[in-house]
Amino acid sequence: MSTLTVVELWHLKPELADDALRLMQEMDDLLGPNAHEHPGWCGHAQFLRSHDDPSLVQMQYPWRSKELHEDLVRGEEPMLESFYERCCTRPREIRYYDELEVEVEHEHEHAHAHPHAEA
Repeated sequence: MSTLTVVELWHLKPELADDALRLMQEMDDLLGPNAHEHPGWCGHAQFLRSHDDPSLVQMQYPWRSKELHEDLVRGEEPMLESFYERCCTRPREIRYYDELEVEVEHEHEHAHAHPHAEA
């Protein structure tokens, strides 16, 4: 069975954007142990804060299936009510992605390594 990538968008309150690292750590401490015990878990998350909107944090991680993730989310949402109220403008958005197996290694790879070398 192939995995999918789960992308969560967290909309922090704008006045809390500078505290994104602490807040996302708090959220991970709250949800992480339960997620790691779930049969759908298959890798750690990566957290990315937007340059354009520092109150927007994207979290992405692999998961075994959409059905298993939906099962996880049902248990997480009640645990997040207080966090959403204190820290977010709205609940997280969750999207699912399948990887496209695009061949990215090419014989002309060296040309991409130094695109400005011909100056």
